[in-house]
Amino acid sequence: MTKKIDLVFRTIGERTSDIALDLAIQQIQPNQVHLIENVRPFSAAVQKMLEIEYNCDFVVFMDADCLMMENMQSFLQRNDFPYVDCYVLDKFRGHIHQGVHITRVDVVRLMQKVKPPENDEKYVLRPESRLRSMALSRMKANKHFKTFRILHDYFQYYDHVYAKMALRELRSRTEENRRELDAAEQYWDRHIEDVDFQIAKLAIAQTREAMPQDSTPAEIDDYIGRLPEIATQAIAALNLPPQPEICPGEIDQQTKKIWSWQLVQVGGGTIEPPAEPRSPYKVFGLGLSRTATKSLTSALHILGFKVIHYPEDETTLRELTEGHCQFSLLDHFDGITDITVSAFYPQLDQLFPGSKFILTVRDKESWLTSLEKHWFNRPAFDENSQIEKEIHFQIRRFLRSAVYGSYEFNRERMSYVYDLHYQNTLNYFADRPESLLVLNIGASEGWDQLCPFLGLDPLDQPFPYIKKQSILKSLLNAEAQIIDATVSV
Repeated sequence: MTKKIDLVFRTIGERTSDIALDLAIQQIQPNQVHLIENVRPFSAAVQKMLEIEYNCDFVVFMDADCLMMENMQSFLQRNDFPYVDCYVLDKFRGHIHQGVHITRVDVVRLMQKVKPPENDEKYVLRPESRLRSMALSRMKANKHFKTFRILHDYFQYYDHVYAKMALRELRSRTEENRRELDAAEQYWDRHIEDVDFQIAKLAIAQTREAMPQDSTPAEIDDYIGRLPEIATQAIAALNLPPQPEICPGEIDQQTKKIWSWQLVQVGGGTIEPPAEPRSPYKVFGLGLSRTATKSLTSALHILGFKVIHYPEDETTLRELTEGHCQFSLLDHFDGITDITVSAFYPQLDQLFPGSKFILTVRDKESWLTSLEKHWFNRPAFDENSQIEKEIHFQIRRFLRSAVYGSYEFNRERMSYVYDLHYQNTLNYFADRPESLLVLNIGASEGWDQLCPFLGLDPLDQPFPYIKKQSILKSLLNAEAQIIDATVSV
């Protein structure tokens, strides 16, 4: 039975509004289109979209700063997940999940019943996300993630760029979010000739000054409400030349620059993608847990390598315990990352000649602190665990024993393991530097080191930062049919 898909298109007069809507209709083929036009602040737009009476199976909520360069109809017809957050390519922050949200109608109807919380900073900063999270929590349902070829925040008006980046600063006030924003700013600095990046840096600096860290939710809400006016004044002070109307040719040119082939020609028909060739060699991430192995996995995925991070299936467990390093998963994947393979690189090197090995590292004291927090309340045994979680715990026990020699965190032991693993890996590949890359992602190493090592040109976009195992599994591990565990490694 064909699913009925509605499209909710939200615009505040973005420079890409008309083209974005045309592309969305072409790529989704919605049953009905609902326009939310010029409603501010965003919390008011969210309430407006929740007043709609939907007669469909799924709703695709999207913003006018998103350009869909991929046909989504096939996925929409086979998808049954209650909520799918779409990974897009953002001009300022690389691959992020933002701008396009595929929501089952029962989730939408529950969102309509949720009362917006008062004096709640999460709601002030992300009203749609907050209400959806509350609805999913009541349903005991999880969010899922899917990567699409969607451009986000390209070709926008200068005042819109200012407002977006000011809001990004307000949303980046945790340690991890601040680290991601700092990494993005480093990328902007390398391309400071781009006016958009100059405006982004200005917006962040002025917002930090105007809204200090201890600002209350009410003060933040007021500032967000005034952002359009603040942005207009800030851009006027720069005396920039007016921006012309965006044309389809610019979008096509940018798309060809980013991707080696297009799924869509703007204003034309869909182009079928060529079959993606398998990598001629395997790629293994040898870094210990908490050394940015998820970010490495995401980066390899972006580069076209189908690698899997910390698989937890029954076959892999059996092969680990039997000492069988020619993992069956490697018949379908280009490699494996994290401690599943950290201890077995000599065997993998013999079994898969010509493979590439990447050792992710970080400051040892920082790593020890992070690993201690990561292992806290994550026991090796759980008497109350459900049967479907038992494979997860068996793999956890095996790999903790094999890699760390301990079921529990011991700082002295872990420090010794870190040094030993680092030195042994370097010694093993000492005569073959072309086979090993040591990569410190936390120290801003990324595409410039990874791409040449793999024989590719460096990408001109921010390096991905992935923190949650659930996001990575949803993005990359579906084909392995592994358990979608809610507990972390």
